[in-house]
Amino acid sequence: MTTTVTDNAPAERAVSSWMTFLLAAACGLIATNLYTAQPLAGPISAALGLSSRATGLIVTLMQIGYGAGLLLIVPLSDLIENRRLTLIMIAVSALALLGAAWSPDALLFFAAALFIGFGTVAVQVLIPYAAHIAPEAERGRVVGNVMSGLLLGIMVARPISSFIAELFSWQAVFFVSAGTMAALALILGVALPRRVPTSKLGYGGLLASLGNLATTTPVLQRRALYHALLGAAFSLFWTTAPLLLAGPLFHLSQGGIGLFALAGVSGAAAAPLAGRVADRGWGRRATAFALLAVAGAFLMTQIFPEGSMLALLLLVAAAILLDSGVSANAAVGQRMIFSLGAEFRGRLNGLDTASFFAGSATGSAVGAWAYAVGGWTLAAWIGFALPIAALLCFMTE
Repeated sequence: MTTTVTDNAPAERAVSSWMTFLLAAACGLIATNLYTAQPLAGPISAALGLSSRATGLIVTLMQIGYGAGLLLIVPLSDLIENRRLTLIMIAVSALALLGAAWSPDALLFFAAALFIGFGTVAVQVLIPYAAHIAPEAERGRVVGNVMSGLLLGIMVARPISSFIAELFSWQAVFFVSAGTMAALALILGVALPRRVPTSKLGYGGLLASLGNLATTTPVLQRRALYHALLGAAFSLFWTTAPLLLAGPLFHLSQGGIGLFALAGVSGAAAAPLAGRVADRGWGRRATAFALLAVAGAFLMTQIFPEGSMLALLLLVAAAILLDSGVSANAAVGQRMIFSLGAEFRGRLNGLDTASFFAGSATGSAVGAWAYAVGGWTLAAWIGFALPIAALLCFMTE
């Protein structure tokens, strides 16, 4: 018999280690769909006959689809049974991944890319779902563990897709992802308990309430601001650091840059630790650590001359420290906003994640500009200023 939970009956039993692992793994696997195409833009562009200007649309359309899903689909988790909504969106992403692999021309591939991003928002349905099935005393730990899976998926997506494409083809990456989504949907369909929201709003009222939540919820406003500024710093770093490493100062190969990216994965371990700290009521301390860690990550890259071995080692340490800070802030922030009320967790999560998404997009653009104008030094000082701005706001709490 399938277990059902509702907003009127909050979770009282501890979430099993197996369920936490399943949700973390699911979030990580789903999140990879949004990032696997980034290192494949070149071969995809060549296969479809795209111009250099149109190549950027491969990733951009996925991001547009994801952004649209955050605002149009994620709020539905406050209205529609969560397991069913998750499975529908995973199915959308699986079909879109197959469409991308089989696309004979650019137009169909672009349409598939849009729906890959749209379906990937299933991950943002599962995160508040995890918060709902966890009892209050351990909500931060559960959300932190699930967030660590999401962050691991984001970090390993690029190197894994590069390895698969090198061994087989870029189409194989999308086929593997589609098969993974199909298997994941079968497992989640059997393992997840049903979560039935109790909201009486219609879809129009649900979307209209987003503005009200954004303007009348101080905790959301502050956490979304921190999330956006750290998202900008995160994206700026990972946009410009590979350019620095591949340039004349370090001469790293794509394989070397991939190993550098994998080093940063260890920073995802900060999410469950920060969640446990937040469960003990120390969320402010964890937030301060997170903001200082991201600022310190950029600052430490300025200690030694660019191109030296010590500079490279500090850049690796900075990547780990930065990812730790971003992970910790995300886990603490979601622990706080999910405590505001079960009936609108989906909408709160959609707004919070949209702020991170907007910050990331801005940080990537600013980072590329800064690196072109002033090299790594300018990019790093801008990256340093972003968490400092968040810290100054944090000090007014």
